[in-house]
Amino acid sequence: MKKITFFLFLALAMSLISSDTLYAQNDVLAELEQIAIVDQKVMIPMRDGIRLATDIYRPKTSGKVPIIFSRTPYNFNSWGDGKQRTRTAERALQAVKRGYAYVVQNERGRYYSEGEWDILGVPLTDGYDAFTWMKNQSWSNGKIGTLGCSSTAEWQMAVAALDHPSHAAMVPQGYGAGVGRIGDIQEQGNWYRGGVEQMLFFSWLYGVEHDKFKPRIPAGATQEDLIRISRFYDLAPENPPVDMAEALKHLPIQDILKNINGKNEIFDKMIRRKPNDKAWFEGGIYHDNKDIGVPSFWFASWYDVSITPNLALFNHVRNNTKDESIRDNQYLVIAPTLHCAYTRATENTIVGERSVGDATLNYEEQIYGWFDLWLKGEKNDFKEKTPRVQYYTMGSNKWQAAETWPPKKAEPTTYYLNSNGNANSRFGDGTLSTSKATADNADGFTYDPMQPVPSYGGNVCCTGNAVQGGAFDQQQMETRNDILVYTTDPLEEGIEVSGFINSTLYVSSDVKDTDFTIKLIDVYPDGRAYNLDETIQRARYREGYDKEVFMEEGEVYKLDLTPMSTSNYFKKGHRIRVEISSSNFPRFARNLNTGGNNYDEKEGIVALNSVHHSAVHASSIELPMIKD
Repeated sequence: MKKITFFLFLALAMSLISSDTLYAQNDVLAELEQIAIVDQKVMIPMRDGIRLATDIYRPKTSGKVPIIFSRTPYNFNSWGDGKQRTRTAERALQAVKRGYAYVVQNERGRYYSEGEWDILGVPLTDGYDAFTWMKNQSWSNGKIGTLGCSSTAEWQMAVAALDHPSHAAMVPQGYGAGVGRIGDIQEQGNWYRGGVEQMLFFSWLYGVEHDKFKPRIPAGATQEDLIRISRFYDLAPENPPVDMAEALKHLPIQDILKNINGKNEIFDKMIRRKPNDKAWFEGGIYHDNKDIGVPSFWFASWYDVSITPNLALFNHVRNNTKDESIRDNQYLVIAPTLHCAYTRATENTIVGERSVGDATLNYEEQIYGWFDLWLKGEKNDFKEKTPRVQYYTMGSNKWQAAETWPPKKAEPTTYYLNSNGNANSRFGDGTLSTSKATADNADGFTYDPMQPVPSYGGNVCCTGNAVQGGAFDQQQMETRNDILVYTTDPLEEGIEVSGFINSTLYVSSDVKDTDFTIKLIDVYPDGRAYNLDETIQRARYREGYDKEVFMEEGEVYKLDLTPMSTSNYFKKGHRIRVEISSSNFPRFARNLNTGGNNYDEKEGIVALNSVHHSAVHASSIELPMIKD
């Protein structure tokens, strides 16, 4: 009887929740209907005749209004599985209530948009043509602001470089996959780091890429037809669930999607591209030879997959854009969250396993203040009350402000690696101090690509169940002998580390090519060791990404790794630690150590790798420190 009563109660509770949700959705739709003109499945023509599916929500007014524009590869159809969806309507409602038209459009080849899709490779002119169409509408005031996170942000920078006169402001969030080359950083839209494949797109493309033989709406369908049939068909593929933790282990990596019956036309092209392939420079990725002429409000996060390229791009625009007024109108927020998780911060924000305190921020107020300034021409106080850079410092758990990144008061301080030759695991003798080692007691370890160091936490996105992002206690990981561990003495005073973290390793190996990884760790007095950021370098690309130079046994080589980034307060009694290894899988693809293509190989070679530290070969890490 008790069981029956429990299940009846549960069923009642679920029905009440469903009812509350339905009422909330109905409230959104009813309010939107009262204040907005809704025009869905508008097929906007591009210069080559291809039409892109667009939904428009605009205020019921006879006046002209500014536009907030979101272009996306994701599904925003108002119906799915026979149920009405309101996520887009909720965003539109907020914009319309503030006097904006909200326009959302699918990229070429996605859902109801015509043409063929390519990841960030669609013609840049599609964005330009959409701006022109919106500017010419009778209800438009000619001012357009772009807004979005992740794939809804990553197209914005390259299109901004086209300098459309109506593109008045942009708010890119979590935009790393749109960043190709910034100075020495050459990630090609998150595909690479240090010349090593980041495996997030292996997983992401399985869930996102549409098959070239997908069902399509016949040419000539009217807007009325499209609205009607969109209630029954959202054109979204339903992929069978896949255990990505297992799928990403497959070799060769060029067959990973094929092995799980995924769509692989785009993947097949990308997996063969080297870091400096000319194809990276022909699509929709932003590179540092392009000029951005748009005031920009950038949003990044410490545990996103591409925090360093994101911050480097902000600095690049601030320092190099031709128009001084544009250089002066760049603002940045750095949150302590995962990819696109800004607004999910709470009064007790947990990132992985670590609490970083109250990381909430008035995002909506700031974003609309920015748009009001540039799209409406309001003389508001955004610039007076908004710091140039707002960054969250973990450890002290507070928002801070700076005029530059890194903060001007951050002083680069070099810490050197040292040991008696036994830095393997946290039980070894690796130390980290401001004094150089005098003798070269190199630390060696075995790297077996068939037994790689598993990724545990980290600055990652979009890998399904393969990697959980965020800060996790690394103590158990640090029992492995293929991880070198270097740690300071307990700190006598608290120290803030905020900025780019440069690391230089002097290495040797008995194979032609291998990788070296590094992690920055905050070690608590009780031994907990939380990861802050991580990076990797493939040895063959140590002299640049335009050439491959292989190693010779017995030689020592200098590696300058892609900088890490963080803002963390190491409290008194805490210790600063770095971990070094040769794999971080499946965050990054494994180097099979053969010197071959890697992507088409199934068998690996075990490598004996060493890290050197002496007066001549001074392996080190440079920390931007702000003392109490």
